[in-house]
Amino acid sequence: MSTHDLYTTPPAEPLWQVPATGAARFSWDYDDGRERLLALYQKGKDKQWDGNKRIDWSQEVDPTDPLGTPDEALTLHGTPHWAKMTEKDRGELRKHYTSWQFSQFLHGEQGAMVCAARIVESVPDLDAKFYSATQTMDEARHAEIYGRFLHEKIGMLYPVNDNLQGLLGDTLRDSRWDMPYLGMQVLIEGLALAAFGMIRDTTTKPLPKQILAYVMQDEARHVAFGRMALRDYYRQLGDAELREREEFVIEGCYLMRDRLSGVEVLENFGIGKQEAKDLSEHSEFLQLFRKLLFSRIVPCVKDIGLWGPRLQKAYVDMGVLELGDSNLDLLMSQDEEIAEQLDRERFAAEERARVAEVAEAIGEGAGA
Repeated sequence: MSTHDLYTTPPAEPLWQVPATGAARFSWDYDDGRERLLALYQKGKDKQWDGNKRIDWSQEVDPTDPLGTPDEALTLHGTPHWAKMTEKDRGELRKHYTSWQFSQFLHGEQGAMVCAARIVESVPDLDAKFYSATQTMDEARHAEIYGRFLHEKIGMLYPVNDNLQGLLGDTLRDSRWDMPYLGMQVLIEGLALAAFGMIRDTTTKPLPKQILAYVMQDEARHVAFGRMALRDYYRQLGDAELREREEFVIEGCYLMRDRLSGVEVLENFGIGKQEAKDLSEHSEFLQLFRKLLFSRIVPCVKDIGLWGPRLQKAYVDMGVLELGDSNLDLLMSQDEEIAEQLDRERFAAEERARVAEVAEAIGEGAGA
């Protein structure tokens, strides 16, 4: 079955073309580089993995309850619409929400892959090109995994959200080489990490938990790369250039905060667009989710040196300014540890199974 047969609404165009701008930059300096970035490049090589082998795809997923998260997280929960729904309708709603969330993850990962490839092309420093090449492979793996989950376990996809597509387009159309870093590594990856983490920490289902934990382990390196590269570069920029970057961050943050709420899902259940927006705006869960979305972005923006009065004012308006003091390194190390703990548990289970198999064979031999 074609992917297009699984879309709730077919994409307007089968191929989205973004005109390329800017220059491809070659560096002829092959023996010099920043020690921190080269160390991250080495880690990127060491941490490559195969989604077919590291993830146990034999685990069953119930499409009507793919995540096992509380129904209170659904926008319609507690409304008259929810009261009128049958259990079958509610299962379909859970399926649609999971499809919508993971579809946006999938589209975002394809965007990240393209942006990482653009960084390889346009960044002037060879050490950054090296690392971005490993990230391009990471993002390809993530897109492969999310696509497989949606095709094999959910059986439904949603088109890319208009505002996510808009931010991707703005990021890719800008001719300045640092903008794919800022748009992707800081904004889109930062938002994605927060969303991944919220589901990873609340799902009771092993397969989505594995997928999200392993993807987040990679993403922690990507954000670290963006922080290093942009922090070094933004120290050299004047006030006017920094303000331009801050305006881009402000616009992107408002766009994602106000528009990534799953209104498309409610429309597919017969709810008008305006009512769907109102329900999303007043959902207690979505209000918390919107704030948590910035837990990775705000401290990163502050760390790279974009912290002017206008940007701080915007974060006060969003109610997230205090997140600037969050310990981003601690969050990233926790992401790493959660993935490694899952590996330890998987290896221990495999070892127990092997021991049991040997013991059973010995027992059968003794009986014979």
